[in-house]
Amino acid sequence: MASTPRPPVRPRQTNIAFLAHDIGRLFRKRFDTSARALGVTGPQWRVLAALNHKPGITQAVLAGLLDVEAITVGRMIDRLQKANLVERRADPSDRRAWLLYITPEAQDLLGHLQDKAETMMAETLANFDPVEFEQLVGLLNRLRNNLVEEVSD
Repeated sequence: MASTPRPPVRPRQTNIAFLAHDIGRLFRKRFDTSARALGVTGPQWRVLAALNHKPGITQAVLAGLLDVEAITVGRMIDRLQKANLVERRADPSDRRAWLLYITPEAQDLLGHLQDKAETMMAETLANFDPVEFEQLVGLLNRLRNNLVEEVSD
């Protein structure tokens, strides 16, 4: 019985910034592939997840959360609204602003996307034992905390 060939192991990377960026890029690429199978892009998925987490925010706040330009968010919201996944509601305190909410269809879609994300994460961590996983999480959190402290100084 022939086994599925595994991709070659890349050389060990010691530049932590490069490695973190590359891992993030690979996660986004895998998430995007999963999202496309359900009819949305990875960035659209992130918009829906952000709106699910913070319903009723404005496009400007959403752009800040996603670290993208407001015009980019506006275009994504336009597409998501046409797909009946996001709705804009008038802001009662500012007639120039719109508050953003996901629709019930988007809520269902997010459930399916979450299932795909959990499957992908399980596959990604399959060769880590629980102790290694806890060590990895602890080290990454410590690294992030160091960076947050440096950014806030």
